[in-house]
Amino acid sequence: MTASPVSTRRTGLRPTTADRVRQVVVTVSEIACLLGTLVGIGVFGTRVEESSGGSLSADATLLAPAGTAFSIWSVIYLGLFAYTVWQWLPSRATDPRARATGWLAAASMLLNAGWLLVTQQGWIWASVGVIVALVLVLGLLVVRLTEVTGRRGPLDLLVVDGTFGLYLGWVSVATAANVAAALVASGVPQEDRGAEWIGVVVVLVLAAVVAAVQSRVGGRWAVAAAAAWGLSWIAIGRATDEPRSMLVAWGAAAAAVLVVLATAYFRRRAGDRDHQHDPDRHGAAPSSAAPSSAARTVDGRH
Repeated sequence: MTASPVSTRRTGLRPTTADRVRQVVVTVSEIACLLGTLVGIGVFGTRVEESSGGSLSADATLLAPAGTAFSIWSVIYLGLFAYTVWQWLPSRATDPRARATGWLAAASMLLNAGWLLVTQQGWIWASVGVIVALVLVLGLLVVRLTEVTGRRGPLDLLVVDGTFGLYLGWVSVATAANVAAALVASGVPQEDRGAEWIGVVVVLVLAAVVAAVQSRVGGRWAVAAAAAWGLSWIAIGRATDEPRSMLVAWGAAAAAVLVVLATAYFRRRAGDRDHQHDPDRHGAAPSSAAPSSAARTVDGRH
């Protein structure tokens, strides 16, 4: 008898035409994202911080993170490349989580590239629309990761949950910074004390929004790490660079701490809920189908 394909042997399912189309679309989107990145770093166009009249530079607004913050993109882009490879693995072609996230992942890559191209044209308010769409897509993707069953080994948790958690957390902060840049570019003043207090309110509201997302997805450290990273670099930027504002700096630092505390709370609450519903933790005989200890300690829920 002829041996079954690897994917059939491991998952009991053969990849469908829809699976193959999804894999190709994700790959093409990754290539588009890479090309957009080359434009954004100045290989083919103007660097982001120099585009749109400098509105997106690290010293343009009260909510602009210091330049070092943007190094997180290197990690996110590496993760997106790894995800593109991961979804081609024979054992993942029919994985429920690949099927649930593939199209959203592709959309996020295309929106990322689109944002970079829009900023090249100086269309600052159009860039706000694109980044808002991006953060909504990423939010939906992370929610699906929480709801859909599938492999949750260390590789899957790192490449899928880790990548898109960081992506969502960082873009949440970037959205607030992008809106501030558009407002300042449109002539809204930011020199008075009132503007500083508005900045404080914005970063605290941002922390509340991230906390609300964490309550929905059970508290994901990747989301918290990226959001806290961005907020911390807003604090550093306002404490060390123009426009200087210690008020905004302290507000952003407090928001970063709130994100971490909220994540710890919702993660613990999710763990307590799982404890109540997991018979293995109440003295029942271990099940071979139970998640591994590694899968229970990494970012994804179980």
